[in-house]
Amino acid sequence: MKFLENIYGSMADYIVYQLLQMTEGTPYANALHYFLSGVTLIMTLVLLVTYLMGFINNYLPMEKIKGYLERNKSLGLGNLMASIFGAITPFCSCSSIPLFIGMMQARIPLGIALSFLITSPLVNEIAIVIFWSAFGWKITVIYILTGISLGVIGGILLEKLGMAKYVADWVKDLARQEVNNTKADSPKLSFKERWPEIHQTAMTTLKKIGPYVFLGLGIGSFIHGFVPSSFVETYLSSESFWAVPLAVILAIPLYTDAVGILPIITTLIAKGVPMGTAIAFMMGAIGLSLPEFLLLKKVMKTKLVIAFFATIGIGMIISGYLFNILF
Repeated sequence: MKFLENIYGSMADYIVYQLLQMTEGTPYANALHYFLSGVTLIMTLVLLVTYLMGFINNYLPMEKIKGYLERNKSLGLGNLMASIFGAITPFCSCSSIPLFIGMMQARIPLGIALSFLITSPLVNEIAIVIFWSAFGWKITVIYILTGISLGVIGGILLEKLGMAKYVADWVKDLARQEVNNTKADSPKLSFKERWPEIHQTAMTTLKKIGPYVFLGLGIGSFIHGFVPSSFVETYLSSESFWAVPLAVILAIPLYTDAVGILPIITTLIAKGVPMGTAIAFMMGAIGLSLPEFLLLKKVMKTKLVIAFFATIGIGMIISGYLFNILF
């Protein structure tokens, strides 16, 4: 993923600073650069992940995998496995959604898929290295455990609340189509024979969520370019009880990943923002962004989106208070 980020970042550099001759560091240049690099990266990941899940659904024994996860669902092992998988995958909140759709298509239980969706943007290996160098191993280990715990608990809770019925109808249709194809297909089908179905599913997913990628990143890019960091510092430097929930709320309109937000968090802490408040802001920005909300609205019904944001938001607030108490 870092390789793709470098490629698309260089492309955005060329378009913004050479072709358009925009001045580096200006709000318009920052916003456009952020949008171009973000859109190309996310759309590439959407395609790659969607095709990958198509191959997996066609070639792996998904019924056996699904059965194993369901048998261990009551123990939370499936949720734990999904959260750990999310922690080792380098996806941001938006690029995790195609893989979530693939899990739904494969009929993986909703709670387990949500555990992946929650943890994936919060924890990744690159961010861990940077986090370790900036804050030390103790804070890093606690943060990793916190991110995985949020995924496990959030996934289990939303499953227990009966939220599976609020997955978008077109995603359910993909799952039903996969069931029918699995029953009808012979294991001797060649790749050439399987390809039309894989390609059709990928195109359906792209058409459904593609416009929301552009809309969400457009909003996120505007905020990235035009909202000064001093605005955030002003409201988060307080040690009042309301600083932590305010940090999560202020972070929602933003869109970034764990690596991109860490320099901001380091600056906030250096300017006197409490550790837990800064981490709550970080979690909100990478795990509850407005662009993610717009994408989730396309794959979930409103009740599930609200329940998802409320559950994870409360978990992030509790985590922020915990870090403030410990550090």
